[in-house]
Amino acid sequence: MDTPVPNAFATGRSPKHAAVCVTTGLMQRLEPKEIEGVLAHELSHIANRDVLVMTVASFFAMLAALITRFGLYAGLWGGGFGDNRNNNNGPPVWLIVLAVSIAVYAISFVLIRTISRYREYAADRGSALITGAPEYLMSALQKISSQMTLIPNQDLRQVEGMNAFFIVPAKVRTAAAELFMDHPPLEKRLAALAEIAREMGRPVS
Repeated sequence: MDTPVPNAFATGRSPKHAAVCVTTGLMQRLEPKEIEGVLAHELSHIANRDVLVMTVASFFAMLAALITRFGLYAGLWGGGFGDNRNNNNGPPVWLIVLAVSIAVYAISFVLIRTISRYREYAADRGSALITGAPEYLMSALQKISSQMTLIPNQDLRQVEGMNAFFIVPAKVRTAAAELFMDHPPLEKRLAALAEIAREMGRPVS
């Protein structure tokens, strides 16, 4: 991908139908061993079928969002789809559906981000096992994260829709609570990789 944003992502529903995309910005900024660590991370996503997992997980959130929208329209237009005007003993059906849909969407929103964070940890570990040198992925993550602040906002906005797939979010949101982040905090990823490096007897700076 021809963009100065240093990043990479994997896509495809299965290992037989997958591709890894690396940006020109990443190729220009990282050393060969660091690029190898990044590619191993993305290959781990493919091996774990993470794109398929996230697509299935997102289905329920999208469905709940659609039902919520229809519920709002029904309420605004006089309590449609099944509202019994003669029943004054309880809330209208559309209001119940709306409340349930909002709850499902909220739970799905948090669950999807929890799964996304877990898959990043798993892909980091996969990279360490594939390369046998987790310190190179650690170095790559630090470089990508630090270089992101030097990229013009216009370039970051162009690729921000891919944040959930990127190895590091295109826009680092330090103020966001971890519960709502689709990537683990960089510090926690580095700490996990450092622990793996020690288990493997590799140097940790």
